[in-house]
Amino acid sequence: MSNIAVLLTCFNRKDKTLKSLESLYRQDTDVEMDVYLVDDGCTDGTPDAVRQQFSQVNIIQGSGNLFWNRGMHLAWTTAARQRDYDFYLWLNDDTILYSDAVRELLACSESENHRSIICGATHATNNPDEITYGGWKPKDTILKPNGQKQVCDYINGNILLVPTFVYLKIGANDPVFHHAMGDSDYGLRARKSGITSFVAPRVSGVCDEHETLDAWCNPVIPVLKRLKMLYTPLGNHPVQFFIFEKRHHGLLIALSHYFTIHLRTLFPSIWKTKK
Repeated sequence: MSNIAVLLTCFNRKDKTLKSLESLYRQDTDVEMDVYLVDDGCTDGTPDAVRQQFSQVNIIQGSGNLFWNRGMHLAWTTAARQRDYDFYLWLNDDTILYSDAVRELLACSESENHRSIICGATHATNNPDEITYGGWKPKDTILKPNGQKQVCDYINGNILLVPTFVYLKIGANDPVFHHAMGDSDYGLRARKSGITSFVAPRVSGVCDEHETLDAWCNPVIPVLKRLKMLYTPLGNHPVQFFIFEKRHHGLLIALSHYFTIHLRTLFPSIWKTKK
């Protein structure tokens, strides 16, 4: 029997976290699953509610300053120290899995001899035709499941199955990224190592698109406050974005975007007029 370490991180989304875990434990599969959930400083009672309803979950105390990517890194490294798993499943705590999702992901992985990353697509709650997260092609084209596995260039980490072969080859997600970009970076690192990422043949679950925080380029907000927001983990952090782009697109593009993102923060009205 295969075993999976399921990795989540949470912060003050109690109801969503509980619904996500409920969908996980309803999976139509006999695979063994151990769940590792990072509590990154919740104040809404999420950890206690999880302990009450799902006592088998391994709750890991975060620092309160991990955010998503570093929280997932802590969950992953903690799980890997506990035992040798066959797979690691990334799961956003606001994502609801279909009951056959894990079985479908495993079947897709088996078709690649468990040597590829398998990405599960999600759709919006009220619109099954609106794919919100999953695998992407260049130029911001998200792939819609069509009954066949599809190669993708970029991945979202909402539902992601990583076989141990991949983990042993490239390791965990990089904690240099605080909140965002860790999933995209992981997929691109895998590709450079000769590992292909696929979107599973069918939609794996439901997850509504997250709001984009663009206060750092809102001309109504004072410039010093915009600059401060730009450098928060939830902003478009220039240093981390520079690392990502230099790593995957080269120094010139990274430098160019490092300059323009600050220019847009300082002069958002001019930028929008130019656009």
